[in-house]
Amino acid sequence: MGKIVKILALSAIASSMVMAGGYKIPEQSLNSMALGAAYVAHTMGADTAYFNPANMAFMNADTSYVDAALTLVNLPSIHYSLQFPVSGKSETENILIPTLHYVAPVIEDYEAFRWGVSLVVPGGLTKRWETPFQKATAEEFTLKVIELNPSMSYKINEDFSVGAGLRMIYSEGVVKSNSAYANAIDPRVPSAARDMHGDTIAFGYNLALTYKPTSDIILAATYRSNVDLKEEGTAKIYAAPYGLLYDGDASVEVPLPAALNLAVSKTWNDQFTVEFNYERTFWSTYDTLDFDYTGFGSWYVPAAFDAPIPKNWNDTNTYRVGATIKMDNKITAMFGFAIDDTPVPQNTIGFELPDSDAKIASIGFRYQQTKDLSWGAAFLYDSKESFSLTRGAHLDQSSLLNNGGTFSKGGAFLTTLGMSYEY
Repeated sequence: MGKIVKILALSAIASSMVMAGGYKIPEQSLNSMALGAAYVAHTMGADTAYFNPANMAFMNADTSYVDAALTLVNLPSIHYSLQFPVSGKSETENILIPTLHYVAPVIEDYEAFRWGVSLVVPGGLTKRWETPFQKATAEEFTLKVIELNPSMSYKINEDFSVGAGLRMIYSEGVVKSNSAYANAIDPRVPSAARDMHGDTIAFGYNLALTYKPTSDIILAATYRSNVDLKEEGTAKIYAAPYGLLYDGDASVEVPLPAALNLAVSKTWNDQFTVEFNYERTFWSTYDTLDFDYTGFGSWYVPAAFDAPIPKNWNDTNTYRVGATIKMDNKITAMFGFAIDDTPVPQNTIGFELPDSDAKIASIGFRYQQTKDLSWGAAFLYDSKESFSLTRGAHLDQSSLLNNGGTFSKGGAFLTTLGMSYEY
């Protein structure tokens, strides 16, 4: 059950907190935020352990690296416009995301190997509606996802290395809906409510490789596996005039999708670097959202809560470019831009995730305070496109969204403060 919450909530984010389309959050450090996640080939610090563990092999062998960051995610309200009284807007959300990365020095007698570890938040969100007709299906979708990602690199030679890691994921979620307010306006809307809570622990893996054809060009590829999140917890379902219909176990399964990144970077005079990154995210594994109520009295659960919900998400492409400039005043400036597809088809869209295509712009800096200590800040803006639904085209003919309407505004603003230390 928590799973449903998780996915929907996650999706709603524009997450994904990009946040990428759907509910992924690719930016997990100061550097990656400043570069708009165009940060796979030319990684620069302890966050290498997460973004491309193969590159750990090329870092200073006798040095330990630590990187910590805190990101404030601001999600402005999304507006749905059709006609009074069914129009509405979601609540504004503010979310804090911490990240931590570490790369250990090379172990004596095992110079070809190196290990690191990252604590990140690769997905999640909160989407809440207080307007009556949106609250009927998506009063709240909240998803928390935390990943511990130990990784290791192996240097094959001075130009080629590989890496791998274990994805250890914990998530929890909440999903609520309440149609009583819509029923008070329009008695044709059934009065019912749900309140679900759940969590899960799941595992996956990641792979990486890096090749340096010349001293100033880096080619890299990374792959993160799909992780099926089967959230298990409890649910309560109410319906007028009967009151509480169900109070028992519930579960739902959704994917944290696989992603392939291909990247190339070019550096001029050890000062100016440009990186191009192509990301393919395999969202098509998310075809159905199906709740499973297994407790006593499950036969009382209305079909509206128990029937599988088609999603039919699409695989997506994201194109990123980032630039890094090392200046003579101890400041490293970073810039990024990305074009990001949404995986969500308009004919299965819901108020828990009214996602759309996006353009992403980012900027940031890092200041070298001492030989070992640096700090900085970054800002990213995720601009979502407005879109209108075609009347009568939604797969759920009973959905309010089958009447059409326009989604606008939304998007995301992310501000990151970070610090790195080497010793």
